Amino acid sequence: MELITILLSGLLGFLSPVGFVVDSVAQNAIRSRFAKVEQLQVRVDNAPSHQLIQGKVERVRIAGRGLWVTPNLRIAALELETDRLDVNLQGLRQPRPSSPARESQRLPTGALRQPVQAGLRLVLTEQDINKLLQSPDVTARLRTLGNRFLGNMGGLQAQAYELTNPRVEFLADNRLRLQVALQEKGETVTAQTSSKQLTLTVESGLGIVSGHQVQFVSPKASLNDNPVPAFLLNPIVQSLTQQLDLHKLEEAGITARLLQLDVNQKQMEIAAFVRVQPQPPPEKGKN
Repeated sequence: MELITILLSGLLGFLSPVGFVVDSVAQNAIRSRFAKVEQLQVRVDNAPSHQLIQGKVERVRIAGRGLWVTPNLRIAALELETDRLDVNLQGLRQPRPSSPARESQRLPTGALRQPVQAGLRLVLTEQDINKLLQSPDVTARLRTLGNRFLGNMGGLQAQAYELTNPRVEFLADNRLRLQVALQEKGETVTAQTSSKQLTLTVESGLGIVSGHQVQFVSPKASLNDNPVPAFLLNPIVQSLTQQLDLHKLEEAGITARLLQLDVNQKQMEIAAFVRVQPQPPPEKGKN
């Protein structure tokens, strides 16, 4: 959950250089964690002000629009409100070895004295999701998933096809549709070959199970308008459900619970509760 790390590292970052802070300093610290920011507002409640010298803040509220987590992942709108922050300033200011950009956004161990709790609301548009689907990382994952799917279909040779041009469409009633083209490897799509191209369409509703898992409701799929049997579709749905289980974050000390997942023809809205546990500093003599 890279977004949580980015926001939390930004929140802690404005405490690190000085013992005094204003909203604009916090805003700049958080802004620097994103690839690009269109709009951002930060409000820091630190009364009484002397608590800040001890690394304590009563509450932080963030509201932003057009936040680019990566060059391919844009969040249309974000709202976040934390509970009380209690930070070990000495541990936060310890120098860390140089590392790649993504690694540098990780929180230093021993930075938190108490767990951090926050409420989070995200809005994603159809355009945001489609741009993400075209990114190399997501394309590679879809290709792997597609090969598994095609491998279960006796009439197709999975290794002879590749998934191209994935596109999602938001529907009413909390449903969405994903469409991808199946193209023979090594063949360039032209007006003459497009009629031979296969189109895989998957449609499903979305729900929440026990706050930690995304549920696919009444999924269905078709290949060139021919329905895909349930015994072929269900294993893929189960695999996706397991990958979207938020329990996996607990290994990193993050507890996340989905409170809301709404999809309409304009946008997808997600509300969640997040709790980040303090990570103890490494024992001396151990890397």
